[in-house]
Amino acid sequence: MSQPVSWAFKTTGLTKVYGEGNAAVHALRGVDLEIPNGEMVVLLGASGSGKSTLLNIVGGLDRATDGTVLFQDLDLTALSDDRLTLYRRDHVGFVFQFYNLMPSLTAYENVQLVTEIAEDPMEPDEALALVGLADRAHHFPAQLSGGEQQRVAIARAIAKKPNVLFCDEPTGALDSTTGRVVLEVLRDVNERLGATLLIVTHAANTAAMADRVVHFADGQIREVVVNQTKLTPDQIEW
Repeated sequence: MSQPVSWAFKTTGLTKVYGEGNAAVHALRGVDLEIPNGEMVVLLGASGSGKSTLLNIVGGLDRATDGTVLFQDLDLTALSDDRLTLYRRDHVGFVFQFYNLMPSLTAYENVQLVTEIAEDPMEPDEALALVGLADRAHHFPAQLSGGEQQRVAIARAIAKKPNVLFCDEPTGALDSTTGRVVLEVLRDVNERLGATLLIVTHAANTAAMADRVVHFADGQIREVVVNQTKLTPDQIEW
């Protein structure tokens, strides 16, 4: 019997090319990377460096041009579109810079959208309590601050108990005080639920709270740094 792997993702020779000929854009240029199970990992780099492209591919939202992506023992590059949809449904939670909440639904109902399709979800109230919004469950997005809306989006993402949580610039639209609150919530999700957490950002300060930092430039990994001492969100300089 094979032993369970110690990593959540492993990419080998991963490339992504948009367009053809002289207009081709090489977003990823042969990326080899292992992301250990349960870690908080920051993908750091300037706009256009390839970090969001990698996130979209390992998240099953996009396909690589070449190379392989393994999620534990599952080869994502070999899956059909239907199987990729099941992968996203059963294993992955997404948090984006802009919250993508349904404005006509309450916080509770926005979270409930996910729990209705997940196999073994937590109750919406439980997910909202985990992000500190138990008392805001019946408020509409327009009645919530930006930070509260982002926390609803996190509650929605974690309500299906994902193995992996992907966050693309989760504090990009927030001020420093609110951003620290959101980072605190993400850290708690990582520690309490054991979900592997990938955060894409161009803000170097966020990297200080991660287990490891993957530095991207020009579609390639320039450096991987393991933090021996991690800062807490309230220690981060904004």
